[in-house]
Amino acid sequence: MALSSCFFHSPLLKIDHYGLKTIKPCGAVGMGQKFLLPIRSTRAELCNQRLARSNINLISDGNFLRGSRVVVEPKVMGLVTYRKASPVHASWLAGPELASSAFTLGTAAVLPFYALMVLAPNSELTKKTMESSIPYVVLSILYAYLLYLSFTPETVGLVFASKYLLPELASIGKMFSSDMTLASAWIHLLVIDLYTARQVFQDGLENQIETRHSVSFCLFSCPIGILSHVITKALTKTSIENKHGL
Repeated sequence: MALSSCFFHSPLLKIDHYGLKTIKPCGAVGMGQKFLLPIRSTRAELCNQRLARSNINLISDGNFLRGSRVVVEPKVMGLVTYRKASPVHASWLAGPELASSAFTLGTAAVLPFYALMVLAPNSELTKKTMESSIPYVVLSILYAYLLYLSFTPETVGLVFASKYLLPELASIGKMFSSDMTLASAWIHLLVIDLYTARQVFQDGLENQIETRHSVSFCLFSCPIGILSHVITKALTKTSIENKHGL
Protein backbone atom coordinates (compact mmCIF):
# COMPACT_ATOMS: atom_id res chain seq x y z
CA MET A 1 0.00 0.00 0.00
CA ALA A 2 2.88 2.34 0.72
CA LEU A 3 4.39 1.68 -2.67
CA SER A 4 1.02 2.15 -4.38
CA SER A 5 0.40 5.34 -2.48
CA CYS A 6 3.84 6.59 -3.42
CA PHE A 7 3.23 5.86 -7.09
CA PHE A 8 -0.16 7.40 -7.49
CA HIS A 9 -0.03 10.29 -5.03
CA SER A 10 3.51 11.48 -5.56
CA PRO A 11 3.85 15.06 -6.85
CA LEU A 12 6.50 13.75 -9.27
CA LEU A 13 3.90 11.80 -11.24
CA LYS A 14 3.55 13.06 -14.85
CA ILE A 15 1.33 12.06 -17.78
CA ASP A 16 2.89 12.66 -21.17
CA HIS A 17 1.06 13.09 -24.53
CA TYR A 18 1.43 9.37 -25.36
CA GLY A 19 -0.94 8.43 -22.54
CA LEU A 20 1.89 7.05 -20.34
CA LYS A 21 2.68 7.79 -16.71
CA THR A 22 6.25 8.78 -15.99
CA ILE A 23 6.96 7.97 -12.37
CA LYS A 24 9.94 8.84 -10.28
CA PRO A 25 9.56 6.29 -7.51
CA CYS A 26 10.52 6.60 -3.90
CA GLY A 27 11.54 4.16 -1.28
CA ALA A 28 13.82 1.25 -2.01
CA VAL A 29 14.14 1.97 -5.71
CA GLY A 30 16.97 4.22 -6.76
CA MET A 31 16.13 7.90 -6.95
CA GLY A 32 17.65 8.32 -10.45
CA GLN A 33 15.49 5.70 -12.15
CA LYS A 34 12.27 6.23 -14.11
CA PHE A 35 9.61 3.71 -15.06
CA LEU A 36 6.94 3.97 -17.75
CA LEU A 37 3.63 2.40 -16.93
CA PRO A 38 0.93 2.19 -19.62
CA ILE A 39 -2.44 3.57 -18.70
CA ARG A 40 -5.69 3.39 -20.57
CA SER A 41 -7.44 6.65 -21.19
CA THR A 42 -10.50 7.68 -23.07
CA ARG A 43 -8.36 9.60 -25.54
CA ALA A 44 -6.22 6.56 -26.31
CA GLU A 45 -9.29 4.38 -26.83
CA LEU A 46 -10.79 6.87 -29.24
CA CYS A 47 -7.52 7.03 -31.13
CA ASN A 48 -7.44 3.24 -31.40
CA GLN A 49 -11.00 3.19 -32.71
CA ARG A 50 -10.19 5.76 -35.37
CA LEU A 51 -7.10 3.87 -36.44
CA ALA A 52 -9.06 0.63 -36.60
CA ARG A 53 -11.59 2.25 -38.89
CA SER A 54 -8.74 3.44 -41.09
CA ASN A 55 -7.56 -0.13 -41.74
CA ILE A 56 -4.47 0.20 -39.54
CA ASN A 57 -3.08 -2.54 -37.30
CA LEU A 58 -1.90 -1.56 -33.84
CA ILE A 59 0.85 -3.73 -32.40
CA SER A 60 1.54 -3.22 -28.72
CA ASP A 61 5.07 -3.86 -27.50
CA GLY A 62 5.13 -3.32 -23.77
CA ASN A 63 7.79 -3.73 -21.13
CA PHE A 64 7.84 -2.53 -17.58
CA LEU A 65 11.43 -1.27 -17.75
CA ARG A 66 11.42 0.10 -21.35
CA GLY A 67 7.96 1.49 -21.25
CA SER A 68 5.18 0.87 -23.70
CA ARG A 69 5.14 1.73 -27.38
CA VAL A 70 2.59 1.42 -30.10
CA VAL A 71 3.61 0.35 -33.60
CA VAL A 72 1.32 1.56 -36.36
CA GLU A 73 1.25 -0.91 -39.24
CA PRO A 74 -1.03 -0.11 -42.18
CA LYS A 75 -2.91 -2.97 -43.74
CA VAL A 76 -2.03 -3.79 -47.33
CA MET A 77 -5.27 -3.70 -49.21
CA GLY A 78 -6.30 -3.30 -52.79
CA LEU A 79 -5.43 0.12 -54.12
CA VAL A 80 -8.41 2.28 -54.88
CA THR A 81 -7.60 4.99 -57.41
CA TYR A 82 -9.86 7.94 -57.66
CA ARG A 83 -9.55 9.62 -61.02
CA LYS A 84 -10.85 12.99 -61.89
CA ALA A 85 -13.84 12.76 -64.12
CA SER A 86 -13.04 13.44 -67.77
CA PRO A 87 -14.62 16.57 -69.15
CA VAL A 88 -15.65 14.56 -72.18
CA HIS A 89 -18.31 12.18 -71.02
CA ALA A 90 -18.91 8.92 -72.84
CA SER A 91 -22.47 9.94 -73.56
CA TRP A 92 -21.09 12.80 -75.67
CA LEU A 93 -20.35 10.27 -78.41
CA ALA A 94 -24.04 9.58 -78.85
CA GLY A 95 -25.68 12.72 -77.49
CA PRO A 96 -27.02 16.01 -78.82
CA GLU A 97 -23.49 17.47 -78.75
CA LEU A 98 -22.36 15.00 -81.41
CA ALA A 99 -25.36 15.77 -83.62
CA SER A 100 -24.75 19.51 -83.34
CA SER A 101 -21.01 19.16 -84.01
CA ALA A 102 -21.58 16.89 -87.02
CA PHE A 103 -24.10 19.37 -88.43
CA THR A 104 -21.66 22.29 -88.12
CA LEU A 105 -18.52 20.48 -89.27
CA GLY A 106 -20.26 18.84 -92.22
CA THR A 107 -21.56 22.18 -93.44
CA ALA A 108 -18.17 23.85 -93.08
CA ALA A 109 -16.39 20.97 -94.81
CA VAL A 110 -18.23 21.28 -98.13
CA LEU A 111 -18.04 25.07 -98.48
CA PRO A 112 -14.41 25.21 -99.76
CA PHE A 113 -15.27 22.88 -102.66
CA TYR A 114 -18.18 25.06 -103.75
CA ALA A 115 -15.99 28.14 -103.41
CA LEU A 116 -13.39 26.63 -105.76
CA MET A 117 -15.98 25.63 -108.38
CA VAL A 118 -17.66 29.05 -108.33
CA LEU A 119 -14.69 31.40 -107.90
CA ALA A 120 -11.99 29.54 -109.85
CA PRO A 121 -13.65 26.99 -112.16
CA ASN A 122 -10.76 26.87 -114.64
CA SER A 123 -7.99 26.58 -112.05
CA GLU A 124 -5.85 23.45 -112.03
CA LEU A 125 -6.21 23.31 -108.26
CA THR A 126 -9.98 23.21 -108.62
CA LYS A 127 -9.87 20.52 -111.29
CA LYS A 128 -7.56 18.25 -109.26
CA THR A 129 -9.48 18.84 -106.05
CA MET A 130 -12.82 17.93 -107.59
CA GLU A 131 -11.37 14.73 -109.03
CA SER A 132 -10.63 13.45 -105.52
CA SER A 133 -13.09 11.12 -103.80
CA ILE A 134 -11.76 11.73 -100.27
CA PRO A 135 -14.44 14.29 -99.24
CA TYR A 136 -17.23 11.89 -100.19
CA VAL A 137 -15.63 8.98 -98.38
CA VAL A 138 -15.17 11.00 -95.16
CA LEU A 139 -18.69 12.41 -95.23
CA SER A 140 -20.16 9.00 -96.05
CA ILE A 141 -18.42 7.43 -93.05
CA LEU A 142 -19.76 10.21 -90.81
CA TYR A 143 -23.23 9.70 -92.24
CA ALA A 144 -23.10 5.94 -91.67
CA TYR A 145 -22.09 6.46 -88.03
CA LEU A 146 -24.88 8.96 -87.40
CA LEU A 147 -27.36 6.70 -89.14
CA TYR A 148 -26.27 3.81 -86.92
CA LEU A 149 -26.82 5.89 -83.79
CA SER A 150 -30.18 7.21 -84.97
CA PHE A 151 -31.64 3.81 -85.84
CA THR A 152 -33.31 2.60 -82.67
CA PRO A 153 -36.28 0.23 -82.32
CA GLU A 154 -38.50 3.27 -82.01
CA THR A 155 -37.09 4.77 -85.22
CA VAL A 156 -37.57 1.54 -87.15
CA GLY A 157 -41.15 1.40 -85.90
CA LEU A 158 -41.77 4.93 -87.20
CA VAL A 159 -40.34 4.10 -90.64
CA PHE A 160 -42.55 1.04 -91.05
CA ALA A 161 -45.58 2.45 -89.26
CA SER A 162 -48.25 1.63 -91.84
CA LYS A 163 -49.79 -1.78 -92.38
CA TYR A 164 -48.09 -1.92 -95.78
CA LEU A 165 -44.68 -1.38 -94.10
CA LEU A 166 -44.31 2.00 -95.81
CA PRO A 167 -43.38 5.29 -94.16
CA GLU A 168 -46.07 7.82 -93.37
CA LEU A 169 -45.72 11.59 -93.21
CA ALA A 170 -46.72 11.82 -89.54
CA SER A 171 -44.28 9.06 -88.57
CA ILE A 172 -41.42 10.64 -90.52
CA GLY A 173 -42.14 13.94 -88.80
CA LYS A 174 -41.80 12.28 -85.40
CA MET A 175 -38.62 10.52 -86.51
CA PHE A 176 -36.94 13.78 -87.56
CA SER A 177 -37.74 15.34 -84.20
CA SER A 178 -34.61 13.54 -82.98
CA ASP A 179 -31.39 15.57 -83.27
CA MET A 180 -29.38 12.52 -84.29
CA THR A 181 -31.76 11.58 -87.09
CA LEU A 182 -31.89 15.16 -88.31
CA ALA A 183 -28.09 15.43 -88.33
CA SER A 184 -27.72 12.19 -90.30
CA ALA A 185 -30.25 13.43 -92.87
CA TRP A 186 -28.35 16.72 -93.19
CA ILE A 187 -25.04 14.94 -93.84
CA HIS A 188 -26.87 12.78 -96.38
CA LEU A 189 -28.01 15.92 -98.23
CA LEU A 190 -24.54 17.46 -98.11
CA VAL A 191 -22.97 14.38 -99.72
CA ILE A 192 -25.59 14.14 -102.47
CA ASP A 193 -25.51 17.88 -103.21
CA LEU A 194 -21.72 18.01 -103.40
CA TYR A 195 -21.53 14.94 -105.61
CA THR A 196 -24.16 16.41 -107.96
CA ALA A 197 -22.35 19.74 -108.06
CA ARG A 198 -19.15 17.96 -109.04
CA GLN A 199 -20.95 16.14 -111.85
CA VAL A 200 -22.38 19.43 -113.11
CA PHE A 201 -18.97 21.09 -112.86
CA GLN A 202 -17.14 18.34 -114.75
CA ASP A 203 -19.82 18.19 -117.43
CA GLY A 204 -19.48 21.93 -117.89
CA LEU A 205 -15.71 21.62 -118.33
CA GLU A 206 -16.13 18.84 -120.87
CA ASN A 207 -18.74 20.64 -122.96
CA GLN A 208 -17.54 24.19 -122.28
CA ILE A 209 -20.74 25.21 -120.51
CA GLU A 210 -21.08 27.84 -117.81
CA THR A 211 -21.79 26.05 -114.53
CA ARG A 212 -21.19 28.55 -111.75
CA HIS A 213 -24.85 29.41 -111.30
CA SER A 214 -25.89 25.74 -111.45
CA VAL A 215 -23.23 24.77 -108.91
CA SER A 216 -24.48 27.52 -106.59
CA PHE A 217 -28.02 26.18 -106.89
CA CYS A 218 -26.74 22.68 -106.01
CA LEU A 219 -25.46 24.05 -102.71
CA PHE A 220 -28.92 25.27 -101.66
CA SER A 221 -31.19 22.95 -103.62
CA CYS A 222 -29.75 20.08 -105.60
CA PRO A 223 -32.81 19.47 -107.87
CA ILE A 224 -32.86 23.17 -108.85
CA GLY A 225 -29.16 22.96 -109.67
CA ILE A 226 -29.72 19.94 -111.90
CA LEU A 227 -32.60 21.68 -113.66
CA SER A 228 -30.52 24.82 -114.10
CA HIS A 229 -27.68 22.85 -115.68
CA VAL A 230 -30.01 20.99 -118.06
CA ILE A 231 -31.54 24.26 -119.23
CA THR A 232 -28.14 25.93 -119.54
CA LYS A 233 -26.75 23.02 -121.52
CA ALA A 234 -29.72 23.02 -123.90
CA LEU A 235 -29.53 26.76 -124.46
CA THR A 236 -25.78 26.60 -125.04
CA LYS A 237 -26.14 23.80 -127.53
CA THR A 238 -28.87 25.72 -129.40
CA SER A 239 -26.74 28.84 -129.46
CA ILE A 240 -23.75 26.95 -130.88
CA GLU A 241 -25.87 25.31 -133.58
CA ASN A 242 -27.32 28.66 -134.58
CA LYS A 243 -23.83 30.15 -134.88
CA HIS A 244 -22.66 27.31 -137.07
CA GLY A 245 -25.85 27.51 -139.17
CA LEU A 246 -25.27 31.15 -139.84
